Amino acid sequence: MPRLEARKRRILDAHQARDKFLATMLRIVSAGSRLQAVAEPAEDDPAWTSVMHGRLQDERARWVKQLDEATEWMVDNMETYAPLWPTVTLRTMIATYATTARWVMLSERPDDRKAELLVELTTPVWEVFGSRGWQRGPRLLPRSLRRLNEVVELAQSDAPQVDAAPVRS
Repeated sequence: MPRLEARKRRILDAHQARDKFLATMLRIVSAGSRLQAVAEPAEDDPAWTSVMHGRLQDERARWVKQLDEATEWMVDNMETYAPLWPTVTLRTMIATYATTARWVMLSERPDDRKAELLVELTTPVWEVFGSRGWQRGPRLLPRSLRRLNEVVELAQSDAPQVDAAPVRS
């Protein structure tokens, strides 16, 4: 009986880790979509008072923080949820997604561009994991993998280029 209880706990923990991963992807899509939908008004826009402008900036900063926390959690906890899927392809897809999402968040891009890329990165991964597409057969997975790889390449190609600093000895 004690072994059965220990096994039950491990299985429950695994399902909770999967659920947290899926919830984190939804957080990324939600916060990213809000950032894309609600643009900052111009400083001199007469329709916005300075108080409302400040509130909007605070709200957008909160959404950016949600993206930062979500991508940080995914990278920091990958070992709790990634190994749970049955194939190397699925586990590699998760690792590529989580590390690229974090890299995008750490980049020097404008917040709106980060949000756009994070939503684009999350969409093909959600198609596979959020909708259990990995169980539906061979058609969905290759298309989603292809789209994920395209967005990863796009994220790498449009990254702000920084001049290399001289190496100190």
